[in-house]
Amino acid sequence: MQQHNVLILDFGSQYTQLIARRVRELNIYCEIHPYNKLPENLDSFKAVILSGSPVSVKSDDALHPDLSNIRGIKPILAVCYGAQYLAHFSDGLVASSNTREYGRANLSYIKESEIFFANISEGSQVWMSHSDTIKELPKNAVLLASTNDVKNAAYKIKGETTFAIQFHPEVYHSTDGKQLLENFLVSIAGIEQNWTPDSFVDETVTKLKAKLKDDKVVLGLSGGVDSTVAAVLLHKAIGNNLHCIFVNNGLLRKNEFTDVLKQYEGMGLNVKGVDASARFLNELAGLKDPEAKRKAIGKVFIDVFDDEATKIENAKWLAQGTIYPDVIESVSATGGPSATIKSHHNVGGLPDFMKLKVVEPLRMIFKDEVRRVGASMGIDKDLLGRHPFPGPGLAIRILGDIDAEKVRILQEVDAIFINGLKENNLYNKVWQAGAILLPVNSVGVMGDERTYEKVVALRAVESTDGMTADWVNLPYEFLQKISNQIINNVKGVNRVVYDISSKPPATIEWE
Repeated sequence: MQQHNVLILDFGSQYTQLIARRVRELNIYCEIHPYNKLPENLDSFKAVILSGSPVSVKSDDALHPDLSNIRGIKPILAVCYGAQYLAHFSDGLVASSNTREYGRANLSYIKESEIFFANISEGSQVWMSHSDTIKELPKNAVLLASTNDVKNAAYKIKGETTFAIQFHPEVYHSTDGKQLLENFLVSIAGIEQNWTPDSFVDETVTKLKAKLKDDKVVLGLSGGVDSTVAAVLLHKAIGNNLHCIFVNNGLLRKNEFTDVLKQYEGMGLNVKGVDASARFLNELAGLKDPEAKRKAIGKVFIDVFDDEATKIENAKWLAQGTIYPDVIESVSATGGPSATIKSHHNVGGLPDFMKLKVVEPLRMIFKDEVRRVGASMGIDKDLLGRHPFPGPGLAIRILGDIDAEKVRILQEVDAIFINGLKENNLYNKVWQAGAILLPVNSVGVMGDERTYEKVVALRAVESTDGMTADWVNLPYEFLQKISNQIINNVKGVNRVVYDISSKPPATIEWE
């Protein structure tokens, strides 16, 4: 497998992660690296994809990758900025377009008998997103495709296995984008489609055995998909040397601490429950800023694990269920030029005082891939189908400062909402759902009395991996029923609203 990887060089495009997803959907493993931080061992990569970028190749701050050990040696697919970069710095001409070329377009010309466009016909829809355009191709280039507005929509370099496209095959709106990627990676680059959940498990367990040997590992279980799959992978590798700890941070869902501990009974995992709710709530007292709350939770999380780890003789590792979206949103495509959206409590290094090293077996895979890996290891489908729940818990669903009473209110509201989804056969149609306690009160009337109580927002989204998400059009009758149940049964709430924002521009969580 290591000889069949795809290297994606990130120039800061918002679509870079989608390239990785599309490649993996072809059962081909790929990695994203910053354009200016190429991996030392290029031998393990059989093809290279250059991403798009918000930067212009004509600007003073144009991004210059070192392709000296790649061009003419490995197959290259240059997308958008990559295509313009190859043209601009190879005697072609890139200039500002008269109109910004953004959105749907159709291929009006495809070069005949070109394997790059096999099984793709003229008229195929593609997605454009650029303000510069390629006016003239390099002298050693051959035109492969055009649209009505973009003559040089695709080309290849003579004497090289180098292909360039102005459009984005990774985007859903490019209807034959997956086919084009398959043509390049499989038919042209000759890469085997052998990256499957089973192969991931086999390779990961082998790597973990070699890395951890007889060391003891401490893992924080949350009851969610990610930490559970990480635990089972580690258990396959090191058995009873894995010590799982489930921490009650006081910000879990209603009854979750006891329910999760019961959930792991019979799975063969060594699990210990630790109630540290008072420590977390004390640390959060008075904090309102979302980043401050995340950092406070991360700090106590580390403190609790340090306390527990010292009770385990010779524990050397802290395992976490970090997945690729966590890394992408925190450090922006493993350190690339994109902007950070938010920090994640389980991403990054540990403080110097801790003696534990970090191991993250799921760090390079997406949420849907985690579920498939879990299924391949026989984990219960109900557990794998559980909605994602944020590491900081209800802390980032209580806007503003946090106290025990606000936690109680939100736990009650959340329980009514989630149980309602399950009872009405809607839970599995939703990727993630939850309630948000807003930092405002509203006037209401209950009986003959005026009330001035809290407002809660309900949120339900559909997604594949959390990178993008659409709000779910839940039935009005259901929302009406849940709203009545919440207001009638949760003291302190007199108004319920429903969030109909998609990601982007919003995020799934409110903080």
